[in-house]
Amino acid sequence: MEHEAQSHDAHEGHGYTSDKAAVLRRLKRIEGQVRGVAKMVDDEKYCIDILTQISAINAAMHKVSVQLIEEHIGHCVVSAANQSRDTGNPDIVVDKVTEASAAISRLLR
Repeated sequence: MEHEAQSHDAHEGHGYTSDKAAVLRRLKRIEGQVRGVAKMVDDEKYCIDILTQISAINAAMHKVSVQLIEEHIGHCVVSAANQSRDTGNPDIVVDKVTEASAAISRLLR
């Protein structure tokens, strides 16, 4: 994987933390869908039915990804903008915007 996760201070938190339970519920649901697709393959179900389920999984993952990006922008980028203003260092916000842009670009591939 090209992108290395940037380290964050433990006290900083992350934007999704307030809705962590909802994110985890969505991911658990997706996990169940993936297990269902594996069973469909094992049971030799019709290819188009399997592809339909994979499409649903991709759509669900896309929703989680968009939610995380929105929360990153709303929390991390806004926080960086405030810190940038307070310190007079524009690189802080530029780095977070660049990080968000790279994540969005990976999502669109």
